[in-house]
Amino acid sequence: MPEQRFVFDSLQDSETIKDFLASLTEGFDKGTITLSTNGEVIELNPGGLLNFTVKAKKKGGSNKISIKVEWKDSQKDKKLSESPLVVS
Repeated sequence: MPEQRFVFDSLQDSETIKDFLASLTEGFDKGTITLSTNGEVIELNPGGLLNFTVKAKKKGGSNKISIKVEWKDSQKDKKLSESPLVVS
């Protein structure tokens, strides 16, 4: 299967980002996440166990949060992390 990539980079307000994250949550619930812009479309089907990484960085006046969710279509028998993430 050929590689598919999707990139979207823009300046948004926090309400729009909150709505996007809510849509992602719905996609995880349904098992299908479809991203599209300017004629580009990618459909992802998260299921089973997923690798989840959160990074935060603060330097001077710049702040950054990176959220990464990664999985393989056939990944089923990995162990769950026992260390919970706390977001407040």
